[in-house]
Amino acid sequence: MNAAAELVKSGPPGGIVLAPPGRVADNVFRGLTWVMAMFVMVLLLLVGWVLWHGAQLSLAKFGWHFFVHSNWDPGHGDYGALPFIFGTFVSSLIALLIALPLSLATAVYLTELAPGWLRQPSISMIEMLAAIPSVVFGLWAILVLVPWMQSGFYPALQKLLGIVPWFQGRIYGQCILSAGVILAIMIVPIITSISREVFRAVPDTQREAAFALGATRWEVTRLAVLRYSTRGIFGAAMLGLGRALGETMAVMMVIGNREEIPKSLFAPAATLASGIANEFAEATQGLYLSALFELGLMLVLVTVATNVVAHLLIGAIGGQRSSGA
Repeated sequence: MNAAAELVKSGPPGGIVLAPPGRVADNVFRGLTWVMAMFVMVLLLLVGWVLWHGAQLSLAKFGWHFFVHSNWDPGHGDYGALPFIFGTFVSSLIALLIALPLSLATAVYLTELAPGWLRQPSISMIEMLAAIPSVVFGLWAILVLVPWMQSGFYPALQKLLGIVPWFQGRIYGQCILSAGVILAIMIVPIITSISREVFRAVPDTQREAAFALGATRWEVTRLAVLRYSTRGIFGAAMLGLGRALGETMAVMMVIGNREEIPKSLFAPAATLASGIANEFAEATQGLYLSALFELGLMLVLVTVATNVVAHLLIGAIGGQRSSGA
C-alpha cells in the first residue's frame, strides 16, 4: 500500500506525466465539437463565395445600379433586381401582417388560457403544420385557396377597399396578395412556437404580482406577459420574416412570376427566390446566369441578417429572465 502511494506521488517512470482519462475525453469532445462548428461556418462562407464569384460578371457590368433598375429583359441583356426585391419584401410584409396577430393570439391562448387536455394536442398540430413541405402548400393553394379568393374574397375586398390604389385594377388569382396569404399560413407555426417559448420565459412572479394588485386575466396578459416579452415577440416575428423572405416553391406556384413592379396587390409579381427558381433553367448565357447569382447573393445576405437580428432579440429575453430571477 505504501509502495503504491509512493509510485503515485513520484509519478510514472521517466518523468512522463499522463493526463487523466476523463481529461483526454473532454479534449477529444471539445475538438470534435469545434470541428463541427467550424464546418458549418465554412459551409456558409463557401456558399457566399460561390454566389459572389458567380455574380462577378453582373456586378462588373451593372454595379449597384442592378439593385435599383426595374427592367428585366434577358433578350437584350438588360437586368435589374428591383421588381424581385419589391415582390420579396411586399409579399413577406403581407405575410407578417396576417400571421403575427394570429400567431400571438394562438400562443397566448396555449400558454395562458388553454386547459391541459387541449394544450398538448394543439401544440402537436402546430408542429405538424410546420413540417408540411412547401410544395404541398403551393399545390393546395393553387387548386383550392387561389380559386376561392379570386372568385369570392378578392372582389369583396376590392369593393371594400377599392378607394386605395393598391386594391384597384384587374383581379388575378395568381398575384402578390395570394403569395402573401400562403406565406402567412406557412410562418404561423414558426412564430407561434417561438412566441410560446418567449411567454413561458416570463417569470411567474410577474403574473402573481399583477393578480395580487387585482388585475384581470386580460390585464395580466397585456401588462405582465406581452409587455415583458416585447423583444422576444419581435425576434419571433423576425424569424418568421426570414422564412418568408427565402420561401420558393409555394410562392412560385401562386405569385404569377411577372418580372415587373405590380401596381396592385391583385397583380402578378415575382420574388428573389421565385425568380431564381423560375429562370435558372433558361439562363444559358453568362450574363443572364450571373444576374441570377447576384439575386441569390442578395437573398442570402438579407436572410442571414434577418435571422441574426432575430436570434439576438430572442436571446435578450432570456437575459431579462435571468436578471429578473
